Amino acid sequence: MKIRAEYIWIDGTEPTREVRSKTKIMDKGDEPGIWGFDGSSTNQATGDNSDVVLNPVFQCPDPIRGGDDILVLCETLLTADMSPHPTNTRARAVAAMEKYGDQEPWFGLEQEYTLLDPITGWPAGFPAGGFPAPQGPYYCGVGAVKIHGRDLIEEHTKACMDAGLLISGTNAEVMPGQWEFQIGPADTVTVGDHLWMARYLLFRLAEDHLVEVSIEAKPMKGDWNGAGMHTNFSTKAMREAYEPIVAGCEALGAEGIPELHLKEYGVGIEDRLTGAHETQRFDQFSYGVSDRGASIRIPWQVAQEGKGYLEDRRPNANADPYSVAAVMTETVCGAAAAS
Repeated sequence: MKIRAEYIWIDGTEPTREVRSKTKIMDKGDEPGIWGFDGSSTNQATGDNSDVVLNPVFQCPDPIRGGDDILVLCETLLTADMSPHPTNTRARAVAAMEKYGDQEPWFGLEQEYTLLDPITGWPAGFPAGGFPAPQGPYYCGVGAVKIHGRDLIEEHTKACMDAGLLISGTNAEVMPGQWEFQIGPADTVTVGDHLWMARYLLFRLAEDHLVEVSIEAKPMKGDWNGAGMHTNFSTKAMREAYEPIVAGCEALGAEGIPELHLKEYGVGIEDRLTGAHETQRFDQFSYGVSDRGASIRIPWQVAQEGKGYLEDRRPNANADPYSVAAVMTETVCGAAAAS
């Protein structure tokens, strides 16, 4: 019996990485092996040396095709020596997990995105060439005037669940046409695997709804919220005591570290982190309890219970989850290991 395996990988597009995929027909029961693709068409090779290797790292049921078909997430390797391709950011996350896995880092990523009309480029819920009522009633709203695209969101949520992904919630966001799903808790590598796969399912299902999905950091200029990927992070020590949480915040604000992190947090940081719309300015660093205007928020229940996690509010919606998880693990776990 033959099945379809959808091989999925992350390309080399700059400044925002994109998902690519192609279908392999294989015998049911066989393990998906290495494959390849034309890297000169994905910004990952030149035409005179175009082959790039696809190495399967995670697979799950294909909830769109159903049956025994599968989705296969791959990392990219160089043909010369099978080492990680320069665009293979997963390799850095694996290295961070191998070095600091004893601290049991956990992540919960909040992926915001905006539904767009593919012809006009205008967000769902915006009148053609115009603007809806100001922000206020849309966040977690209910009703046809406030909410647009719920049918796609429900389908995507069910698809993630059927695929066995660690999706933990969804909600409508502050700007009309803007939504969010959450992935986690999961470790430094797994959270990236599951979020990229969830992105693939969202983009793929949006095709059927004739909707474009944007993860641009500031899809609408002016007095509208941007789109982020708020990153909830903890270690075993943080989940047991409050002092390691404060130490983690201090490590993230140490000299030179904020700038290092912002380089990994996606394109359009300056447009989104303005100090308005529930953000701290990109050139300032702060942390505080229940403060959505801080770089790092410590949830109120964490402060009350004296243990838990911190939320880095700076990553953009278009950030690479592997890079975000890797640099967070390196900074916070590295500081803890050195103390």
